[in-house]
Amino acid sequence: MRSSLARRAAVFGSAAVLLLLPMGAVAQAEPVEPQVSDQAAKLPAELIDALARDLQLSPDQYLEQSELAQKLAEFAEIARELYPEAFAGTWLDQGTPIVALAPGDDRDAAESAATDAGFTVRDVAQSEQGLQTQIAKLGSWLDTQPPAVADLVRGITLDVVNNGLVLRADTTGGLQLPDFLKDARIVPAPAPIEPAPHDLTPIADPLPGDALLGGDPYGALGGDVGLRCSLGFNATDRSGHPVNITAGHCDPNREAAGTSASSEAFALAPNGTGPRLGTFSKSVLDRYDYALIRADDGARHRFENNGVRVPGAAPLAITGTADPVVGAPVCKSGLTTGFTCGVVKTVNQDVEVGSRVIQGGFSTSICALQGDSGGTIVTGTSALGISSASNVGQYPLCQIADVVTFVLGESPELFATPINTILADNPGLQIRTS
Repeated sequence: MRSSLARRAAVFGSAAVLLLLPMGAVAQAEPVEPQVSDQAAKLPAELIDALARDLQLSPDQYLEQSELAQKLAEFAEIARELYPEAFAGTWLDQGTPIVALAPGDDRDAAESAATDAGFTVRDVAQSEQGLQTQIAKLGSWLDTQPPAVADLVRGITLDVVNNGLVLRADTTGGLQLPDFLKDARIVPAPAPIEPAPHDLTPIADPLPGDALLGGDPYGALGGDVGLRCSLGFNATDRSGHPVNITAGHCDPNREAAGTSASSEAFALAPNGTGPRLGTFSKSVLDRYDYALIRADDGARHRFENNGVRVPGAAPLAITGTADPVVGAPVCKSGLTTGFTCGVVKTVNQDVEVGSRVIQGGFSTSICALQGDSGGTIVTGTSALGISSASNVGQYPLCQIADVVTFVLGESPELFATPINTILADNPGLQIRTS
């Protein structure tokens, strides 16, 4: 394993240098008229507007930073194995790739590998392993506390940028932590993005615009409860049948998923509910938050595409999948707020959301509201995750959420289940790509 990783590290380092060198050469060239790459030209106008509004990024900057983040993700996987005593995490700092290193016997080798790959090294006090030890100590400490204290902590994750821990709690005041956690940040716990209630009365006529894409609205009916959510990524199951990957909490009758009593999914239109699209073949709300909608035979052609969009607009074509990296630019699509963009804030975190737990999830600085549940999160042109929970889902507009969270010293935050986690949980499930 070690020799294999070493070979990958050597190849990765060479590839990263080739990727980064042209960027430096362009920076020193004579001024020229700004041009848009062929790939950036394929981004939908609504996504380009969201990138400029929320992140002040051009299409090419967004694509370049998204690709660079995946280079960091690959380096991190290697570094955890080769340099465990020194490696302390990776992130993008406004487009600059950072590798954090702590003191240790393998630090010099880790620094050489990082700099050879074109990354910037930042010195920190604690390695990732050391921070994980602190998380284990916190768990042991919480086990000794009364429920009134222990139940306040809803999640713990690494804060790679500040080389510490972040605790998510029901209240940010009154929680007295042990001395070894005196520098930990405490932030509010997330709340579910509740699916919007909806009166579902199916009609027989087909809807205009046949294809259904990620971000489009749908209605879920089960157990006499109707909910309105956003479609996620189109995919195929292990038998090759079309499915859509959306949020598990959008299924109003999760216990019946995959049975003859499973919840039904319907298309939605401005004038009401459209024809049935399929049924929920699997719904998960324990550890992860996702569901699979299996297309009816008469509707399967509507899911045979790899698009993500603002409902009714031009699509973004999905080309693959990606892993979340702190600082990477990301955008989500949903029926309520369309495209909104931000950056990844935390990765690989376990957090309680209401009565459920999202394990190994990630959070972003994206605004998402009621009805955006189940929608897609992308980085570049790659699928990244499924929208699950938000700390501002109760507000009617993102503009209001921005003002309220600013006054409270916070910011909007969207929590998600990684798409690669969902694929690993379902052998044979494949995202549609171009």
